[in-house]
Amino acid sequence: MDRAALLALPSLCALWAAVLSLFPCGTQGNWMWLGIASFGVPEKLGCAGLPLNSRQKELCKRKPYLLPSIREGARLGIQECRSQFRHERWNCMVATATSTSAPLATSPLFGYELSSGTKETAFIYAVMAAGLVHSVTRSCSAGNMTECSCDSTLQNGGSPSEGWHWGGCSDDVQYGMWFSRKFLDLPIRNTTGQESKVLLAMNLHNNEAGRQAVAKLMSVDCRCHGVSGSCAVKTCWKTMSSFEKIGHFLKDKYENSIQISDKAKRKMRRREKGQTQTPIHKDDLLYVHKSPNYCVENKKLGIPGTQGRECNRTSGGADGCNLLCCGRGYNTHVVRHVERCECKFIWCCYVRCRRCESMTDVHTCK
Repeated sequence: MDRAALLALPSLCALWAAVLSLFPCGTQGNWMWLGIASFGVPEKLGCAGLPLNSRQKELCKRKPYLLPSIREGARLGIQECRSQFRHERWNCMVATATSTSAPLATSPLFGYELSSGTKETAFIYAVMAAGLVHSVTRSCSAGNMTECSCDSTLQNGGSPSEGWHWGGCSDDVQYGMWFSRKFLDLPIRNTTGQESKVLLAMNLHNNEAGRQAVAKLMSVDCRCHGVSGSCAVKTCWKTMSSFEKIGHFLKDKYENSIQISDKAKRKMRRREKGQTQTPIHKDDLLYVHKSPNYCVENKKLGIPGTQGRECNRTSGGADGCNLLCCGRGYNTHVVRHVERCECKFIWCCYVRCRRCESMTDVHTCK
């Protein structure tokens, strides 16, 4: 390295440190790349080659058997986000990895939304934290790990007078929540700058809101025991809800999310006047900044806009052409579908089908 490059190195280091202090959320969210199929197999890359921060890499080295669960948690969160918002102006679009090399994953998977402090940021952090809890807890119940299994606190309990007792394998959601906190939550004291602290506090709260959603939606399943199919005694256990149900719950929280003050204080407060003293609950989703206009393309923020998106002409909901196209109108295209139909087995031995054609109107935003 020449002398000029050596002299410039301290300045470059200082600039990079400043960038990281402005976007602490981006570095925290790189683990989400593990949920993209094209990224590769984390187990083959090794902890050092994964898009994790230093704390996460250390945890990965100590618990490498959790890597499949971490990957599955990221996949669950991404899939549910895209499912819940597939008809919205913001459709939870993610970047794509074109190679398995880690440097490609140095930018946040969700781009601008991950560090914007908007309602969309809130949902992303909540659903990804919930996905991690769900996958780790499922792995524990399946017996894939030695340090956790079923929830032993519920064994030998119940209500004999009512004819039921705890048994089976209850999901140990507390372990899943513990690991999710350990893996995702960064200490606020490690950040500098007022706005960075507020955004990190917001993200930590939304992480916890996602975890609380999994715990809140736990249900009780029972199985009957008795002579000739009677239900003289029931064995019951606690199980997590489907992740789709958790996604619907978090989407409802997104629709009713709370804007908080951007002033750094010991306790987060609502921004709306007259509501500052109203308490904020653990399962509420919080945001700082209002969402941008997702109707039109914004290359600077990486927003593609809704032009060219397919819409439903007859729907009055979010997927309807009026809302999705933001009043710009829509184009109608006729699409021809050709498929095999009325197939019959002919003895012996082949299948004969007809060639059927159908025409469908497809509407896309102008």
